Amino acid sequence: MAQNDVCKVVVGEECLDQPAPFYERVKNMIKTNIHSGVWPVNYRVPSESELVSQFGYSRMTINRALRELTAEGLLVRMQGVGTFVAEVRGQSALLDINNIADEIASRGHRHHARVLELTQLQADTQQTLLLNLPMGSRLFHSLICHYENGVPIMLEDRLVNALLAPDYLQQDFTRITPNAYLSSIAPIVEGEHIIEAVNVSRVECAYLEINEHTPCLQVNRRTWTGRQDKKIVTSVRLVYPGSRYRLEGSMRK
Repeated sequence: MAQNDVCKVVVGEECLDQPAPFYERVKNMIKTNIHSGVWPVNYRVPSESELVSQFGYSRMTINRALRELTAEGLLVRMQGVGTFVAEVRGQSALLDINNIADEIASRGHRHHARVLELTQLQADTQQTLLLNLPMGSRLFHSLICHYENGVPIMLEDRLVNALLAPDYLQQDFTRITPNAYLSSIAPIVEGEHIIEAVNVSRVECAYLEINEHTPCLQVNRRTWTGRQDKKIVTSVRLVYPGSRYRLEGSMRK
């Protein structure tokens, strides 16, 4: 392939000739095969030598493409074994309170949710402490599994103060997430996070389609609403399979 080859980029109604780095072309081909399902999870990607022969690019170019796709979480490279398509692995900002559906859409992927439980209950001792409510207060409980491209990536176990979200049980949480709904009726003014590594129950493993020894990341979060008289809106436990998700954070002075 000639070194001065270019790819066509359409901007508005004009077609511009814009050079694309060779390693980006390799990456785009691999991404297309993955996202289209031609290369499913755990598919063995052609070796560097095979990709060199296929594209006619240098081994250094192919190696860079594979390294960057591995860093992006799309590939897993095993020394002496080969390179494989990784499981779906989302990511979220460490301390942000994000809508999981928006996160998934921002990656160009498809979100859907399965509502496992949506009920009313009376607060027990532990729940009254979590939500700072009188014993026996009315609460709503939801248990929802969130999927990215058909793969379960988060189990959301949520308690909601019924006084602050009286219509919670009437919502269709396959169309709107609890996060989006609660944020619209009780804007968040404060949040608290506790993050830990856990093993989850057999039932939760079945929901997440993982085995019982899979390590998971658990985020316990409470959020408050109201400027003058702050009240806890919700306490939620979020469980992410460690092989499919990561939380990221940064700090600046």
